[in-house]
Amino acid sequence: MQLKLSTRTKDGVLIFDCMGRIVFGDEAMLLREQVKKALPANKKIILNLGEISYIDSGGLGTLVALHTSAFNAGGAIKLVNLTKRVDDVLQVTKLVTVFAVYNSEAEALESFRNAA
Repeated sequence: MQLKLSTRTKDGVLIFDCMGRIVFGDEAMLLREQVKKALPANKKIILNLGEISYIDSGGLGTLVALHTSAFNAGGAIKLVNLTKRVDDVLQVTKLVTVFAVYNSEAEALESFRNAA
């Protein structure tokens, strides 16, 4: 399934609801473009990955690049609702230590509030 993105704002945090696959090519490029376009005006971003069925190395590279871009812009990207498949990939690659990962959107929102 192609990647579909929708956005919403809650408590001043931009939330990207991601559905489908994050794979090398159009899907990864779509995510990269949308998040980078949003970064100048939104330093606090949550990627809701609860509906992501698959992620490949290109998708992982995109997440790392977005994490770095947000950090360099003085912002942060947090991941929530990881599916077992995405969680397993982040665990195996040790990228789970790079990202701020939360079980729920509420926990990620609270972490932004606590950091302020």
